[in-house]
Amino acid sequence: MDVTMDREAVAETYPCRMVTDAEVAHYLEFGWVQLRKFIDPAMLRLLLGKAIGIMGEDGDSNPSYGIEQPYFNAQAADGLGDAAIRPLIEKIGRNAKALMARKADIAVRYYSDFFAPKLPSAKKTKNMGNGPTSFHQDYITFAVDRTGGMTFWIPLEAYGPEAGTMSFLNKSHRLGVLGNYTSYGGRDIRDVFPELRDCTESPQIDYALGDITVHSHLTVHGAARNLLDQPRWAYLVLPQPADAVWNGAPPEAFDPRGMTAYQPFPDDRFPIIAA
Repeated sequence: MDVTMDREAVAETYPCRMVTDAEVAHYLEFGWVQLRKFIDPAMLRLLLGKAIGIMGEDGDSNPSYGIEQPYFNAQAADGLGDAAIRPLIEKIGRNAKALMARKADIAVRYYSDFFAPKLPSAKKTKNMGNGPTSFHQDYITFAVDRTGGMTFWIPLEAYGPEAGTMSFLNKSHRLGVLGNYTSYGGRDIRDVFPELRDCTESPQIDYALGDITVHSHLTVHGAARNLLDQPRWAYLVLPQPADAVWNGAPPEAFDPRGMTAYQPFPDDRFPIIAA
């Protein structure tokens, strides 16, 4: 797979577009939105090349990141420190601010970015990440004290349902916090919270090259197994509202050493990406 390119040229291009008013309205109503032709394919090639360089062609050659779950094999991307990728993260921050639609002028803070290939279900893998993604809500795992965060889910190639793409429970973000998926005893979240049965399920998303989805951390979502013979490559960027603070709970997504509960996230590790 040839993913070589001029990194400086990519950094100088417009890495992604801005969301439209109609896309913001869809996100606010349903808790997620598909953004078509959102990201420059050159940026996708750069991201895929970086991911393969770290994780291997199989998406499975990196050390385990320490959380045993079947959804995907995660690897920190460290995009903030990459001069070619940081412009994308900063533009995503501006889009996140539009999607948050806060009446107060609240800035947006970087929270994390990582690669998340879903490994082929028919292959034996070194790391976990080759199973289905059970329907779940992200919010509780991030140990923040308020809602507003979201995930920009960026497939690095064109994928359809056979790759195990996501589907969403429409308007589930309106039901509030629904607990940690590890507390369900293996049950479907819709059995734990029967009110979710009233939320229609979106079809599994078809992503053309450059399409992405964005979902609120309150939106319930899931995915089937990856039936391809190769990884379903994805890059995730997670912005949070800048006024969010660590709530003191053990976090899955960051190291809290040196931090104090209910105080702002440190700017050096979690910089403001949209004022």
